[in-house]
Amino acid sequence: MGARRTGRERALQALYQLDMADNLSSYEALASAWSASTEEGKPDPDAVKFAQELVEGVRANQKEIDELIEKHSHNWRLDRMSRIDRNVLRLGVFELKYRPDIPKKVSINEAVELGKNFGTEESSAFVNGLLDRVAVSLGKP
Repeated sequence: MGARRTGRERALQALYQLDMADNLSSYEALASAWSASTEEGKPDPDAVKFAQELVEGVRANQKEIDELIEKHSHNWRLDRMSRIDRNVLRLGVFELKYRPDIPKKVSINEAVELGKNFGTEESSAFVNGLLDRVAVSLGKP
């Protein structure tokens, strides 16, 4: 698995933990995600760096990210979404809005894969549709 995909998975796991416990730091949540990993050996430094950038970026911009998600989710409030879907969407919106180095298609496809791997049967379609609407609103080609 590539460094960025691994980084996204660990970032999702950390954001999920942070969503559950307010008293946890980003560092603690990421450390926990890495230690729970079944991968052998030391984690790829590029994956660690990318995961940290994602978690810190989502946390620093969470208010704006959550507003975009709520604005483009039809009939779904953020607090009614599953924690997995909510945090997959946060990662995807962060990449779409704040990471111009990552193509729109990559951000959406990676978020859909996270939804498939960690969410429910409906997660991938929900994530795909919502992120596509956000991307259009942001003028992402």
